[in-house]
Amino acid sequence: MNGSHGSADARPPTGVQQAAVQKHVFLDYLASRNLKLTRQRQAVVDQIFRDSGHFEADELVERLKSGRARVSRATVYRTLELLRECQLVEKLDFGTPRRFYEHVTPGEHHDHLICTRCGNVIEFHNERLEALQREICNNFAFQDSHHSLRIFGLCSKCSQAAS
Repeated sequence: MNGSHGSADARPPTGVQQAAVQKHVFLDYLASRNLKLTRQRQAVVDQIFRDSGHFEADELVERLKSGRARVSRATVYRTLELLRECQLVEKLDFGTPRRFYEHVTPGEHHDHLICTRCGNVIEFHNERLEALQREICNNFAFQDSHHSLRIFGLCSKCSQAAS
């Protein structure tokens, strides 16, 4: 940001600030369920908030182990479920037996293109598409809470290889 427009307060929050806000959301959620932020849960949350992209729970377990964190597989799965319940993690179905997760930032949204051959996942955001979805909901007096768009097909590499 060049600083010529708006005040310092108008700047979007940094990744560190967003992570701090999201950690408070998670702490509040745990407190509402009479649960504590254990050292193991903290390690899981830190790893998820630090990394980006899609991951499987077992990949997360391996990353934690390679980072010398002592966290059981069961704790990882339970923490993922808690994070999903408070909408900081989304569980994704890409049309395969494998289940993926991703850290989501409240208020941000993206959709997915999924290659059915190689499994590549491309994230995208299109404001025209978002506006059209809002218009459709308005036309039907439908109060939406969230949505997910997944388009399956071939990525450019796989479609070229198929030709």
